[in-house]
Amino acid sequence: MGFSRLFRSRWAALFWSAGIVWTAYDVAADAPEPVATNAVSGVSDNAVEQPTDAAGAAFNAADLAILANAIG
Repeated sequence: MGFSRLFRSRWAALFWSAGIVWTAYDVAADAPEPVATNAVSGVSDNAVEQPTDAAGAAFNAADLAILANAIG
C-alpha cells in the first residue's frame, strides 16, 4: 500500500499511525532497567560511584584530560 493511497482515508491513516505508536512503545519497553547496586552489594550510601565507559571500565578526569590533549 503506497503512502498516497494510505492517507486518502482518515481511518487507514489512523490505524497506520496506531501501529507506528505501538511499535515504538514495544521497542521502548524492552529497554533494560537500571540495577540498584548500593543496596544489594553492600556498598554504603555515601560512597561515590566511579563513572564507567561503554565497556564497563572505570575512568577518571585524568583519563579525559589525556584524551582531550591527544585530540588537540
